[in-house]
Amino acid sequence: MKLLNKKASAFVFTAVAATVVSAYATAKHSVNHIEHVSDEVIAQQRAALAANTEGKGFGPQSPRDLGTLEGENNRHFGMQPGSENMNLCNIHFHKNAEHKGGEFTTYAGNGDGKGFYTGYKYDGTLTEAQLRPVAGQVCGAKGHPLQSGDTLEVHFVYTSAQVTPGPTLGACLSDSVMNPGLRVEGQVIVLANDENAIDFADMAAVGMANGYHQAVNIPTDTGTPITYWGSTTGPSYNEKASPLHVTWSVRPEVAVVDINSVGKWCEDNQFDEDHAHGVRNLVVNPNLISDINQ
Repeated sequence: MKLLNKKASAFVFTAVAATVVSAYATAKHSVNHIEHVSDEVIAQQRAALAANTEGKGFGPQSPRDLGTLEGENNRHFGMQPGSENMNLCNIHFHKNAEHKGGEFTTYAGNGDGKGFYTGYKYDGTLTEAQLRPVAGQVCGAKGHPLQSGDTLEVHFVYTSAQVTPGPTLGACLSDSVMNPGLRVEGQVIVLANDENAIDFADMAAVGMANGYHQAVNIPTDTGTPITYWGSTTGPSYNEKASPLHVTWSVRPEVAVVDINSVGKWCEDNQFDEDHAHGVRNLVVNPNLISDINQ
C-alpha cells in the first residue's frame, strides 16, 4: 500500500473530519428543528387516557415522576421479589428517559406525539471530548439513530416464569404461567464518545446465578433504587392503559456509557434489539399512579 505524503494525509484527514462534523451538524439541525406537537395534543392524549381507564379497574401505570410520592390508585398486586430471585427475560432501551427524577429531570419537549423527541434528559454535562460526534447510524435500524450526549433508559426485565431471555416482552411470558410476576430494573444512561466509559456489552451481560437467568452487571453505584407499583410502558399506551402489572426499581443516578459499545451491541445481541424505543407520556393522573413508599 502506497503511503500518502504529509500534505495529502492532512487533506484526507480534514476532508473526513469535515464530513463527520457535517453529518452530525445535519442530524443535530434536524433534531433541533423537529416540529414538536403542542401542549394541547399532549393534554388531549392524557384526557383520552383518563376517559379510557375511568372505572375500569386498571392498576397503577408507568412511567411517572419519581419525586411524586403520593398516588390514588390502590389496586395493589403484591411487590415482586428481588430480581436475584427471578429470571431475566429481556433487555431493551428507550431514547430519553421515560421516568422523571434523580439526575434526569430536563424535559426534552413534547416530541412528535408518537413517543420520539420527548421524555427526559440527563441534567449533567459531558466533556467536549465525550461529546465528539460519531459517524454512521448508531442503533438506527428503525430511524432515530443515537448520537453522543443522548440519554437512554435501559430496562432489564425480569419474570417469575421459567423462561430463557429473548426478544420482546413475549419472552417474559410462559404457557405454564398465565400471569407471571414482572419486575423491571431501570437504569438511565448517557452516551459518551469515550472508550473509558462503561462498555454496554458488559452492562448488559447475561449469566446464571443461583439457578436464575440474570443481568449480572447492572450498576450498583447509581443510588438507591426507587421502587413502586406500575405497568409496562411505551407510546402505544399514551391513550390507553397497560394491563400488565410491574414492580419497578429505578436508579436515580445516571451512568456514562461508551456510545460505540452501544452501537456494537445493537448489531448483535440475543434480544434482537437494533434500535431505541419511543417513550410514553409521563403519567400524572393521580388515579393512575400508586404511592411510593421508600
